[in-house]
Amino acid sequence: MNWDDARVFLALYRERTLRAAARSLAVDQATVGRRLAALEGVVGATLFLRTSGGYVLTGAGESVLSAAERMEQSAIDFQRLTQGLDDRLSGEVRIATTDSLAIDFLIPALQRLHAQHPDVVVQIHTSTRMVNLAKREADIAIRTARPENPDLIARRLAQWPMGLFASPAYLSAHGEPEIGAAFAGHDLVVYQPYVTDSKNPTLVGEPISAGRTVAAVDSSLTLRNAIKAGLGVGEIPTYMGEADGMVRLWPERTRVAPYEVWLVTHKDLRHTARIGVAMEEIALAFERFR
Repeated sequence: MNWDDARVFLALYRERTLRAAARSLAVDQATVGRRLAALEGVVGATLFLRTSGGYVLTGAGESVLSAAERMEQSAIDFQRLTQGLDDRLSGEVRIATTDSLAIDFLIPALQRLHAQHPDVVVQIHTSTRMVNLAKREADIAIRTARPENPDLIARRLAQWPMGLFASPAYLSAHGEPEIGAAFAGHDLVVYQPYVTDSKNPTLVGEPISAGRTVAAVDSSLTLRNAIKAGLGVGEIPTYMGEADGMVRLWPERTRVAPYEVWLVTHKDLRHTARIGVAMEEIALAFERFR
């Protein structure tokens, strides 16, 4: 099995259909089918069962899966190490972050980066999903949690308290919630992943059990805009509420864990010129904000 065959094999294993595998490989569906047939002919065994639920590994397929994954990791390591030696101020830089951080900090940083280094092209991926830098899903990540992988280099860019905010319009219509009443009589906008992971969810330490959750969102940008629009009371980093002209409620209270922002890359990429200048501009954007 060569690396091209292994890529097709792994894509079909992960995506389960020819169409999805072809999309992930940026080739046409017929190419994937043809490469799979050729691979099965070379190894002399059927690697996938064609089921109504998609392609499923056979016993023969399972026996070569770990070998294909090792080939993939070797290819990723080779590409990352060679990229780390690149001193050109041109080429692509892939950055993963959240939508709010992209708007508030990344885009201003990229404006300055483009003015100084117009041949550096940036690809932005905005999501709350934690990308895998070791597998080169991105070159740089702007994260809200410090990574534990020792192969990653992390620099803390900012730390803000989490505060309770509402719009002036909401407060005019509903008044301010009362401390100790668990938001009785009030509408709430919550960050869905946080609520899902909490047995007894709170906002700045106040239980939300008596409040009306009118919206649960999975995006910080959606959350802050829902609060700003007067949909309900919500908990966001203080910089967001203040920047958007919202009213901070109970300013003496915050969530126990602050909102932190970390700039992360793989150690093998730290000397890549275009990645280095991109990271410096991102760091400067946070420094200028403070």
